[in-house]
Amino acid sequence: MPTWEIEDKMGAAVCGVDEAGRGPWVGPVVAGAVMFLNRDINPEILAQIDDSKKLTAKKREKLYDLLLEEARAGRLTYGIGLASAKEIDELNILQATFLAMRRAVQQLNPQPRHALIDGNRLPQNFCCETSCYIGGDARSYSIAAASILAKVYRDNLMKELAHKYPGYGFEKNAGYGTKDHIEGLKKYGITPEHRKSYKPIKEFLK
Repeated sequence: MPTWEIEDKMGAAVCGVDEAGRGPWVGPVVAGAVMFLNRDINPEILAQIDDSKKLTAKKREKLYDLLLEEARAGRLTYGIGLASAKEIDELNILQATFLAMRRAVQQLNPQPRHALIDGNRLPQNFCCETSCYIGGDARSYSIAAASILAKVYRDNLMKELAHKYPGYGFEKNAGYGTKDHIEGLKKYGITPEHRKSYKPIKEFLK
């Protein structure tokens, strides 16, 4: 379960950063950034928050709403950054992820001195100092909160894309290469939101 340990080591003005959507074949990659401005946080959040992949969709959505309540109350600041499918194709998924992270952090007010990034790669030329943590979303409250915001925000985006492009099952598969997604590609072809640099989409375009 996450703790404040990493944040305490870094001192003041520390944010957590995580992404959602590196693997899907369609849609943007989304990054979340969260900086807690004080520790007087709803105890329900601290008791339940974890790596977003370990939580049910229902629990993620509840925590998402609770985190936004904390933001409205001034106890945290957050940002959501996106990099589009076109940017992923132009930059590659790693650099597009770092771009989304930078965009998320730049929305924080006040700006952080240091960003804790989930994973094992550090972005270059970032907007503040950075350090990375493998499995950070299970270790740090800030990264776990960022993970939940990014995941729920992206899932909601994919539900919107499902209305715009029905027949691919985006509301269920979030853009991953499931059977219904593949059937949709065979029937309707690719959408403007597909990542043309991804091997399965390249193969399909052939």
